[in-house]
Amino acid sequence: MIHAAPIVSAAADLPDWAKRSVNLADTRIGARALFATDEFFAPLERMLNPEPAVFVPGKYDTNGKWMDGWETRRKRTTGYDWSLIKLGRRGILRGFDVDTSHFTGNFAPAVSIDATDCESDDPEVLAKARWTRILPSTTLTGNSHHLLAVDSADTWSHLRINMYPDGGIARLRAYGQPVGVFDASEPDRIYDLVALENGGRAVAWNDAHFGSASNLIAPGRGVDMGDGWETRRRREPGNDWCILQLGAPGIIERVEVDTAHFKGNFPDRCSIQAARMDGGTDQSVITQSMFWPVLLGEQKLSMDAIHSFDGLADLGPVTHVRLNIIPDGGVSRLRLWGKVAR
Repeated sequence: MIHAAPIVSAAADLPDWAKRSVNLADTRIGARALFATDEFFAPLERMLNPEPAVFVPGKYDTNGKWMDGWETRRKRTTGYDWSLIKLGRRGILRGFDVDTSHFTGNFAPAVSIDATDCESDDPEVLAKARWTRILPSTTLTGNSHHLLAVDSADTWSHLRINMYPDGGIARLRAYGQPVGVFDASEPDRIYDLVALENGGRAVAWNDAHFGSASNLIAPGRGVDMGDGWETRRRREPGNDWCILQLGAPGIIERVEVDTAHFKGNFPDRCSIQAARMDGGTDQSVITQSMFWPVLLGEQKLSMDAIHSFDGLADLGPVTHVRLNIIPDGGVSRLRLWGKVAR
């Protein structure tokens, strides 16, 4: 029987280049598994699951132990296994998290990653594309997060994951910044400026006990109460908050706060502050956010509903917002509709 050992490094311990990036290999923004030389023990698509990998003791399928990731059979010939991934958005890559969580005696010993920019998702077309090695062959260890920075200023659409010679990878995160999201030829077009697929990201929060703040900017409506940002029950004065960065500086014209599935635990009220931030770090933004001007004053919320607010304060172009929920509770989605600042 395979036993799960403690993970060596936690995904929460991300370097600054990852914290300031979007996971372009996130299936929620369109990333897809296209091809793998082998998926005998576990399919490639599991490697792109945005949720952390899990270990289920005693769970087996027809081919052996069920593993949460991509796992190939033991190779008895020369060569190595590889796969093709479509990124959810074309973008500039800053690094990877190659995660072997729960893979102990069956992890891939080494990995390298190639990238290309191609219009087609056809594996046969991609096989003839020009590929560039952006991550050289790197040694992996079992049950660990491997946070690997890359130095590449080019724009990429697809990845080729080379696994030497076989084994398993639980998760792949490709941290970077989407490009070409906002069309400069349409200056009056309205976008959800904070959407994950448009390059928005969760910067900081005071509490996320029951649900991640990054869920706020995921596509679509929340599927259940776990698919949102929810804080613990507050037993002291004050209120909970989170800070989000827009995909590009913009002028926000309308706000949507969706409390889908939150019924006995939605916030009583909310407000939003916003500012344009140039320079600094995520930590310095937390301190400054306390003094940002108000974009949306306190508004009453109700359970399991989309709340739409316009008539916002004229703050000009902003890059960050602070969502305050009063006093605590859960919000499923936040949409910030507006125009990109030119």
